[in-house]
Amino acid sequence: MGFLSLKEVEKHNKKNDIWVIIHGKVYDLTNFLPEHPGGQKIILKYAGKDATDSFDPIHPPDIIQRLLPPDVFKGVVDPSALTKVLKVETEEDRRIRMARENMPNLDEMYNSFDFEAVAKSVLKAEAWSYFSSGSENEITLRENHSAFHRIWFKPRVMVNVKYVDPSTTFLGTRTAFPLYISATALGKMGHPEGEVVLARASAKRNLIQMISNYTSCSFDEIVNASAPSHTQWLQIYINSNPRREKDMRQKYILDAPEEIRSGTTEVRRDQGASQALSQFIDATFCWDDIAWIKSITKMPIVIKGVQASEDAVLAAKHGCQGIVISNHGGRQLDFAPSAIEILPEVTAALKRERINEEFEVYIDGGIRRGSDIFKAIALGAKGVGIGRPSLYAMSAYGDAGVERLLELLQNEFEMVMRLMGVTSIEQIKPEMVDTRNLKDHFASIPKDYLAGSVYDPMRPISHFSKL
Repeated sequence: MGFLSLKEVEKHNKKNDIWVIIHGKVYDLTNFLPEHPGGQKIILKYAGKDATDSFDPIHPPDIIQRLLPPDVFKGVVDPSALTKVLKVETEEDRRIRMARENMPNLDEMYNSFDFEAVAKSVLKAEAWSYFSSGSENEITLRENHSAFHRIWFKPRVMVNVKYVDPSTTFLGTRTAFPLYISATALGKMGHPEGEVVLARASAKRNLIQMISNYTSCSFDEIVNASAPSHTQWLQIYINSNPRREKDMRQKYILDAPEEIRSGTTEVRRDQGASQALSQFIDATFCWDDIAWIKSITKMPIVIKGVQASEDAVLAAKHGCQGIVISNHGGRQLDFAPSAIEILPEVTAALKRERINEEFEVYIDGGIRRGSDIFKAIALGAKGVGIGRPSLYAMSAYGDAGVERLLELLQNEFEMVMRLMGVTSIEQIKPEMVDTRNLKDHFASIPKDYLAGSVYDPMRPISHFSKL
């Protein structure tokens, strides 16, 4: 088969006849156009053109071969023709290039907020919006971290804490300290290698990585990048229909053609990346389906997204091995409670129902410090997951950034253990923390200047060009 010319590809630039180039290969997406989960306009934007740069950050490399019929492949474009197409540096490209040229050294990163601040400056606008945004007014997004400020420590003294052991087990796997990297989607929006970076870094730090089924990399790429002895979890993501306004607004601005932005063509404004992903989700999934899942696997089953003690008990009674208390990073239902607030209710309910102690409870959302991890363990969590911090570290510094972040969190956690007078995870107890104000959402709490400095507030639509 000979090469296709760019002129030939450019002829197929209409809604009823649309070809696109991805990695030098030409695909006829005419029939797929109405079915594209991300909407039609992003494909139409690249009708008869090379869509590789927009395709890569949000798709696994094998997705076309897996999901589309072979006859969509029309041929290969002459590589020499593609190399002649010069890319003009946009204003945003220049901003990012200059930001990366002036990034702080990695050893100047002292906490998770430092990584977030750097990531904000070096990410593309749509990537920052997708990673950082929450649902509606983002009350839950902010509450996830703020809730930890309503928990105070009760330190003990005169304890020999020269040697501390922060290690523990998650579902039988020994891990360096009680933290795992939570499932995150579309990692290549932040780094060219995407979730592969998280796999390598977590393996080096002996921590578990949870793999999302909406990764930018293929499942095989992520698994193969890990060490042979490294344990990884797979998330089968089933949730409600997300409405994340900052993400959707950014999607509308960046992808809509001029005639749409100017109002001459009718278009929906609710097709952000998260909205597109939600179209894959089975809204009928319920407790009755747990039996079917158990029948097809021998692996442990953990329910992620639990936000009520009643559901925690149901998960245990349906034979699951654990739960993750999570509001999905504040991306779903605004005014859903934080995981750390629900945790004491869950542990109390499981105790009342005399649920087997082997049933494991994890939380995610808002964890930014080693002290946050300690508070969660004290209130009954087996461990915690972090999502956004790992994405920010990856986006700014790659493998080394994620490793540095995990090292900082472990060092902070070990320091809190020493200052609290404990030398092992088993010694961390509920009586070590004061939770009297945990449920008081109007309590006076210390102002977190670090969190406030990196939070990107929502603005009315006339002022939403915030990046």
